[in-house]
Amino acid sequence: MGLLERVGMAVRSNLNALVSAAEDPEKILEQTIIDMNEDLVKLRQAVAQAIAAQKRFEQQYTQNLQQARQWEDRARLALSKGDEALAMEALSRKKTATDTAAALKTQVDQMGAQVKTLKDNLTALESKLAEAKTKKEMLKARARAAKASEQIHQAVSKVSTSNAMAVFDRMEDKVLQMEARSQAIAELSGDTLESKFQALESSAGSDEVQFELLEMKKQLGLLPDTSPAGTLPQAVTDTSPRTSTPPATTDIQDASPTSGEDDIAYLRELLK
Repeated sequence: MGLLERVGMAVRSNLNALVSAAEDPEKILEQTIIDMNEDLVKLRQAVAQAIAAQKRFEQQYTQNLQQARQWEDRARLALSKGDEALAMEALSRKKTATDTAAALKTQVDQMGAQVKTLKDNLTALESKLAEAKTKKEMLKARARAAKASEQIHQAVSKVSTSNAMAVFDRMEDKVLQMEARSQAIAELSGDTLESKFQALESSAGSDEVQFELLEMKKQLGLLPDTSPAGTLPQAVTDTSPRTSTPPATTDIQDASPTSGEDDIAYLRELLK
Protein backbone atom coordinates (compact mmCIF):
# COMPACT_ATOMS: atom_id res chain seq x y z
CA MET A 1 0.00 0.00 0.00
CA GLY A 2 1.43 3.36 -1.08
CA LEU A 3 1.80 6.43 1.06
CA LEU A 4 -1.03 8.27 -0.68
CA GLU A 5 -3.42 5.35 -0.20
CA ARG A 6 -2.56 5.18 3.51
CA VAL A 7 -3.11 8.92 3.88
CA GLY A 8 -6.41 8.66 2.04
CA MET A 9 -7.57 5.79 4.23
CA ALA A 10 -6.58 7.67 7.39
CA VAL A 11 -8.47 10.77 6.24
CA ARG A 12 -11.57 8.74 5.39
CA SER A 13 -11.47 6.89 8.70
CA ASN A 14 -11.15 10.14 10.64
CA LEU A 15 -14.02 11.68 8.69
CA ASN A 16 -16.18 8.62 9.32
CA ALA A 17 -15.37 8.79 13.02
CA LEU A 18 -16.29 12.49 13.13
CA VAL A 19 -19.55 11.84 11.29
CA SER A 20 -20.44 8.93 13.58
CA ALA A 21 -19.71 11.01 16.66
CA ALA A 22 -21.80 13.90 15.31
CA GLU A 23 -24.79 11.71 14.50
CA ASP A 24 -27.72 12.38 16.79
CA PRO A 25 -30.31 9.56 16.59
CA GLU A 26 -33.25 11.93 17.01
CA LYS A 27 -32.04 14.32 14.30
CA ILE A 28 -31.16 11.48 11.92
CA LEU A 29 -34.60 9.92 12.39
CA GLU A 30 -36.34 13.24 11.83
CA GLN A 31 -34.35 13.83 8.65
CA THR A 32 -35.13 10.31 7.43
CA ILE A 33 -38.86 10.92 7.88
CA ILE A 34 -38.54 14.22 6.01
CA ASP A 35 -36.77 12.45 3.13
CA MET A 36 -39.41 9.74 3.03
CA ASN A 37 -42.16 12.36 2.94
CA GLU A 38 -40.44 14.07 0.03
CA ASP A 39 -40.17 10.74 -1.81
CA LEU A 40 -43.83 10.11 -1.12
CA VAL A 41 -44.78 13.48 -2.61
CA LYS A 42 -42.67 12.80 -5.71
CA LEU A 43 -44.19 9.35 -6.13
CA ARG A 44 -47.71 10.76 -5.81
CA GLN A 45 -46.88 13.30 -8.49
CA ALA A 46 -45.54 10.53 -10.75
CA VAL A 47 -48.68 8.47 -10.20
CA ALA A 48 -50.85 11.48 -10.99
CA GLN A 49 -48.89 12.17 -14.17
CA ALA A 50 -49.12 8.53 -15.26
CA ILE A 51 -52.87 8.48 -14.66
CA ALA A 52 -53.27 11.71 -16.61
CA ALA A 53 -51.26 10.27 -19.55
CA GLN A 54 -53.36 7.10 -19.43
CA LYS A 55 -56.53 9.18 -19.57
CA ARG A 56 -55.23 11.13 -22.61
CA PHE A 57 -54.32 7.92 -24.45
CA GLU A 58 -57.74 6.47 -23.65
CA GLN A 59 -59.45 9.60 -25.00
CA GLN A 60 -57.35 9.53 -28.19
CA TYR A 61 -58.07 5.81 -28.58
CA THR A 62 -61.81 6.44 -28.25
CA GLN A 63 -61.69 9.36 -30.73
CA ASN A 64 -59.84 7.27 -33.34
CA LEU A 65 -62.37 4.46 -32.97
CA GLN A 66 -65.18 6.94 -33.51
CA GLN A 67 -63.39 8.39 -36.57
CA ALA A 68 -62.91 4.90 -38.03
CA ARG A 69 -66.65 4.24 -37.68
CA GLN A 70 -67.47 7.61 -39.25
CA TRP A 71 -65.23 6.99 -42.31
CA GLU A 72 -66.76 3.57 -42.71
CA ASP A 73 -70.23 5.11 -42.74
CA ARG A 74 -69.10 7.72 -45.30
CA ALA A 75 -67.59 5.04 -47.53
CA ARG A 76 -70.92 3.19 -47.48
CA LEU A 77 -72.73 6.42 -48.34
CA ALA A 78 -70.39 7.26 -51.25
CA LEU A 79 -70.60 3.72 -52.59
CA SER A 80 -74.42 3.82 -52.44
CA LYS A 81 -74.34 7.01 -54.52
CA GLY A 82 -72.09 5.34 -57.10
CA ASP A 83 -68.94 7.30 -56.22
CA GLU A 84 -66.33 4.56 -55.78
CA ALA A 85 -63.37 6.96 -55.72
CA LEU A 86 -64.85 8.84 -52.77
CA ALA A 87 -65.65 5.54 -51.08
CA MET A 88 -62.02 4.42 -51.49
CA GLU A 89 -60.81 7.68 -49.92
CA ALA A 90 -63.14 7.22 -46.99
CA LEU A 91 -61.97 3.65 -46.43
CA SER A 92 -58.36 4.85 -46.55
CA ARG A 93 -59.12 7.38 -43.80
CA LYS A 94 -60.89 4.63 -41.85
CA LYS A 95 -57.75 2.45 -42.03
CA THR A 96 -55.56 5.28 -40.72
CA ALA A 97 -57.90 5.88 -37.77
CA THR A 98 -58.09 2.16 -37.04
CA ASP A 99 -54.28 1.80 -37.03
CA THR A 100 -53.92 4.82 -34.78
CA ALA A 101 -56.52 3.41 -32.38
CA ALA A 102 -54.68 0.09 -32.26
CA ALA A 103 -51.39 1.87 -31.43
CA LEU A 104 -53.13 3.93 -28.79
CA LYS A 105 -54.67 0.78 -27.30
CA THR A 106 -51.17 -0.61 -26.81
CA GLN A 107 -50.11 2.63 -25.08
CA VAL A 108 -53.20 2.59 -22.92
CA ASP A 109 -52.47 -0.97 -21.78
CA GLN A 110 -48.83 -0.11 -21.04
CA MET A 111 -49.80 3.01 -19.12
CA GLY A 112 -52.37 0.99 -17.16
CA ALA A 113 -49.64 -1.45 -16.06
CA GLN A 114 -47.32 1.43 -15.20
CA VAL A 115 -50.01 3.20 -13.20
CA LYS A 116 -50.75 0.00 -11.29
CA THR A 117 -47.04 -0.42 -10.44
CA LEU A 118 -46.77 3.18 -9.31
CA LYS A 119 -49.89 2.83 -7.16
CA ASP A 120 -48.51 -0.32 -5.55
CA ASN A 121 -45.23 1.48 -4.85
CA LEU A 122 -47.15 4.42 -3.44
CA THR A 123 -49.13 2.17 -1.11
CA ALA A 124 -45.95 0.40 0.03
CA LEU A 125 -44.18 3.71 0.66
CA GLU A 126 -47.13 5.05 2.65
CA SER A 127 -47.11 1.88 4.77
CA LYS A 128 -43.35 2.15 5.29
CA LEU A 129 -43.68 5.80 6.21
CA ALA A 130 -46.36 5.07 8.81
CA GLU A 131 -44.21 2.28 10.23
CA ALA A 132 -41.15 4.55 10.20
CA LYS A 133 -43.03 7.26 12.11
CA THR A 134 -44.06 4.77 14.78
CA LYS A 135 -40.57 3.33 15.01
CA LYS A 136 -39.11 6.83 15.07
CA GLU A 137 -41.09 7.70 18.21
CA MET A 138 -40.03 4.46 19.87
CA LEU A 139 -36.37 4.98 18.99
CA LYS A 140 -36.50 8.60 20.13
CA ALA A 141 -37.95 7.50 23.48
CA ARG A 142 -35.26 4.84 23.84
CA ALA A 143 -32.54 7.33 22.88
CA ARG A 144 -33.79 9.82 25.47
CA ALA A 145 -33.95 7.10 28.12
CA ALA A 146 -30.41 6.00 27.24
CA LYS A 147 -29.14 9.58 27.51
CA ALA A 148 -30.88 10.06 30.86
CA SER A 149 -29.47 6.77 32.15
CA GLU A 150 -26.00 7.72 30.97
CA GLN A 151 -26.21 11.08 32.71
CA ILE A 152 -27.40 9.42 35.93
CA HIS A 153 -24.56 6.88 35.84
CA GLN A 154 -22.06 9.63 35.18
CA ALA A 155 -23.40 11.63 38.10
CA VAL A 156 -23.32 8.58 40.36
CA SER A 157 -19.79 7.69 39.28
CA LYS A 158 -18.62 11.18 40.25
CA VAL A 159 -19.95 10.76 43.79
CA SER A 160 -17.63 8.91 46.18
CA THR A 161 -19.64 6.79 48.60
CA SER A 162 -16.83 6.55 51.14
CA ASN A 163 -16.36 10.32 51.18
CA ALA A 164 -20.08 10.87 51.56
CA MET A 165 -20.31 8.45 54.50
CA ALA A 166 -17.26 10.07 56.09
CA VAL A 167 -19.02 13.42 55.89
CA PHE A 168 -22.13 11.93 57.55
CA ASP A 169 -20.02 10.38 60.35
CA ARG A 170 -18.23 13.66 60.96
CA MET A 171 -21.48 15.59 61.09
CA GLU A 172 -22.95 13.02 63.48
CA ASP A 173 -19.99 13.50 65.83
CA LYS A 174 -20.51 17.26 65.74
CA VAL A 175 -24.20 16.85 66.54
CA LEU A 176 -23.36 14.59 69.48
CA GLN A 177 -20.88 17.15 70.76
CA MET A 178 -23.48 19.90 70.46
CA GLU A 179 -26.03 17.80 72.36
CA ALA A 180 -23.53 17.01 75.13
CA ARG A 181 -22.56 20.67 75.44
CA SER A 182 -26.22 21.66 75.61
CA GLN A 183 -26.91 19.14 78.37
CA ALA A 184 -23.87 20.30 80.33
CA ILE A 185 -24.95 23.93 80.11
CA ALA A 186 -28.47 22.98 81.19
CA GLU A 187 -27.12 21.09 84.23
CA LEU A 188 -24.82 23.94 85.23
CA SER A 189 -27.51 26.57 84.90
CA GLY A 190 -30.16 24.52 86.76
CA ASP A 191 -31.71 25.35 90.16
CA THR A 192 -29.23 24.07 92.79
CA LEU A 193 -31.81 24.41 95.56
CA GLU A 194 -34.20 22.15 93.66
CA SER A 195 -31.45 19.59 93.13
CA LYS A 196 -30.66 19.60 96.84
CA PHE A 197 -34.27 18.89 97.76
CA GLN A 198 -34.36 16.11 95.17
CA ALA A 199 -31.28 14.56 96.80
CA LEU A 200 -32.92 14.77 100.23
CA GLU A 201 -36.10 13.15 98.95
CA SER A 202 -34.18 10.30 97.35
CA SER A 203 -32.16 9.73 100.55
CA ALA A 204 -35.35 9.74 102.59
CA GLY A 205 -36.83 7.07 100.34
CA SER A 206 -33.66 4.99 100.77
CA ASP A 207 -33.90 5.34 104.56
CA GLU A 208 -37.49 4.11 104.49
CA VAL A 209 -36.43 1.05 102.51
CA GLN A 210 -33.62 0.38 104.96
CA PHE A 211 -36.04 0.74 107.91
CA GLU A 212 -38.47 -1.71 106.33
CA LEU A 213 -35.59 -4.16 105.72
CA LEU A 214 -34.61 -3.89 109.36
CA GLU A 215 -38.17 -4.63 110.42
CA MET A 216 -38.19 -7.79 108.30
CA LYS A 217 -34.93 -8.94 109.80
CA LYS A 218 -36.28 -8.33 113.29
CA GLN A 219 -39.42 -10.34 112.50
CA LEU A 220 -37.35 -13.23 111.14
CA GLY A 221 -34.93 -13.11 114.07
CA LEU A 222 -31.92 -12.36 111.87
CA LEU A 223 -30.58 -9.39 113.82
CA PRO A 224 -27.83 -9.88 116.41
CA ASP A 225 -28.48 -9.10 120.07
CA THR A 226 -27.93 -5.34 120.49
CA SER A 227 -29.99 -4.77 123.66
CA PRO A 228 -28.17 -3.76 126.87
CA ALA A 229 -29.29 -6.90 128.69
CA GLY A 230 -27.94 -9.14 125.93
CA THR A 231 -31.35 -10.32 124.76
CA LEU A 232 -32.91 -9.90 121.28
CA PRO A 233 -35.83 -7.48 121.03
CA GLN A 234 -39.20 -9.15 120.74
CA ALA A 235 -40.06 -9.67 117.09
CA VAL A 236 -43.18 -7.97 115.81
CA THR A 237 -45.69 -10.49 114.62
CA ASP A 238 -48.10 -8.04 113.02
CA THR A 239 -48.72 -9.20 109.43
CA SER A 240 -50.84 -6.23 108.36
CA PRO A 241 -49.66 -4.16 105.32
CA ARG A 242 -47.08 -1.62 106.29
CA THR A 243 -47.09 2.04 105.46
CA SER A 244 -44.18 4.39 104.94
CA THR A 245 -44.13 4.95 108.76
CA PRO A 246 -42.99 1.82 110.69
CA PRO A 247 -45.38 0.43 113.31
CA ALA A 248 -44.60 1.38 116.87
CA THR A 249 -43.62 -1.47 119.18
CA THR A 250 -42.73 -1.44 122.81
CA ASP A 251 -39.19 -2.74 122.20
CA ILE A 252 -38.38 -0.20 119.45
CA GLN A 253 -39.79 2.67 121.47
CA ASP A 254 -37.65 1.63 124.41
CA ALA A 255 -34.48 1.17 122.33
CA SER A 256 -34.65 4.03 119.77
CA PRO A 257 -34.42 7.80 120.24
CA THR A 258 -37.47 9.99 119.91
CA SER A 259 -36.55 12.29 116.99
CA GLY A 260 -36.79 11.18 113.27
CA GLU A 261 -33.15 11.89 112.50
CA ASP A 262 -32.02 9.95 115.60
CA ASP A 263 -34.23 7.03 114.48
CA ILE A 264 -32.52 6.92 111.08
CA ALA A 265 -29.09 7.09 112.70
CA TYR A 266 -30.07 4.33 115.06
CA LEU A 267 -31.27 2.13 112.18
CA ARG A 268 -28.04 2.68 110.31
CA GLU A 269 -26.11 1.57 113.37
CA LEU A 270 -28.19 -1.56 113.58
CA LEU A 271 -27.60 -2.37 109.88
CA LYS A 272 -23.83 -2.19 110.26
